[in-house]
Amino acid sequence: MTQAVWLRNDLRLDDHPALSQAQQHGSIHVLFIATPKQWQQHHESPARLGLKAAALQDIADRLADLGIPFTLLETDWFADVPALLQQFCQQQQVRDLWFQQETPWDENQRDQAVMAALNNVTVHALPHDLLVNLPVKTQSDEPFKVFTPYYRRWLQILEDTQQSPCTEPKTQGAALPKQTLNCHWAGEFRSDLWPGKEAAALNKLSAFCEFKLQDYKKQRDFPGKPATSTLSPYLANGQLGPRRLLAAVQFFCGEQNRDWRHDDWLRELAWRDFYKQLLIHFPRLNKFQPFKPETRYVQWRDDEAGFKAWCEGKTGFPIVDAAMCQLNQTGWMHNRLRMISASFLTKLLFIDWRRGEDYFLDKLIDGDFASNNGGWQWSASTGVDAAPYFRVFNPTLQSERYDPEGQFIKRFVPELANVPAKQIHNPPAELRQQCGYPQPVVDYKQARVDAIAAFKGLPGD
Repeated sequence: MTQAVWLRNDLRLDDHPALSQAQQHGSIHVLFIATPKQWQQHHESPARLGLKAAALQDIADRLADLGIPFTLLETDWFADVPALLQQFCQQQQVRDLWFQQETPWDENQRDQAVMAALNNVTVHALPHDLLVNLPVKTQSDEPFKVFTPYYRRWLQILEDTQQSPCTEPKTQGAALPKQTLNCHWAGEFRSDLWPGKEAAALNKLSAFCEFKLQDYKKQRDFPGKPATSTLSPYLANGQLGPRRLLAAVQFFCGEQNRDWRHDDWLRELAWRDFYKQLLIHFPRLNKFQPFKPETRYVQWRDDEAGFKAWCEGKTGFPIVDAAMCQLNQTGWMHNRLRMISASFLTKLLFIDWRRGEDYFLDKLIDGDFASNNGGWQWSASTGVDAAPYFRVFNPTLQSERYDPEGQFIKRFVPELANVPAKQIHNPPAELRQQCGYPQPVVDYKQARVDAIAAFKGLPGD
């Protein structure tokens, strides 16, 4: 009787608990279920689906070398999955089904339906694929609503429960013929920046930790410097396991004589866990609702021209436009720029954060629903955040601070390539006209005043 391992957003062989545990109970058969229409409804970008397809092909090839069968199934919607899995289990004489749980609501409902539908199959729903997969709660057994106290408790649990990475599956038999997967739903992605093979992700993790981890805190906010890990596309598809991430941080912090518990990149990984756990504790976040109930009454502006300018990187604010051009051209955006561009859309143009959230997911190769939703609600002051609603990023000051010479701007806004550094953050009107660069679509000072007034007038303020 076969042990079936159902891959989802955990597309790897290294550090995979379901694969490791299933193989201890018998021969395994690995499967993945593509749901193109559901992905489209969830705004999964063509770039992310392209990387997903490349990861699946890599997995299929490596499993074939190990003599482990792999099957790619396809159906339109999550609702179709239980019947499809039931049929697969009957055909393959599956006794046990193994998978790792996911945090979003729709995925959770799909899995509940699977467990209810499968007959004569034991379902092993393993914990969520997080660094800390236990509930992180306060002493009064309530979920944390602010990150800093959450992080302190998260770190305590991590120290107490940390585990070594799971080993890859062992050879199961003679090598099987290689198969070319039919991933017709895959889109184009920057494979030169993010190769689809798991080995590339692991190599990139090691290189980042060895050469950039120590200076991450000092350099991370400067988009013109290659200081961040750029591993987020691999994290979004689960091509790197949480125990492997922790092991890398601990090893290289040890090599650098630093305490891994104080590592700033580890803190960023804790943010990912935080946002994912919020989806579990507060289901409304899965349903396009703000975390702060009073912000449901915000009267967002209907500004199609402003939204179009923002999407196309033609707002007249160089750092915002460079950020949006980076997103549109590569499928990725530097984290500091995500905050700047999201703040611009929600606080200055005063456009509904959900429109920006969807646009990012439509473009991002690392479009993780929990992190994207959390980031947008943080920027819009509708989410879990200790900071008050009157935090409004000044894009010009942000640009001067984090791209002082305009190197990043010049890379993605070629019209400004020859503009002196002192003028590039907010070129004068005549220079804009000469360069063919647009005038600002909004007056920062007035827009800031208007946004603060709109939030201040909400019920319960």
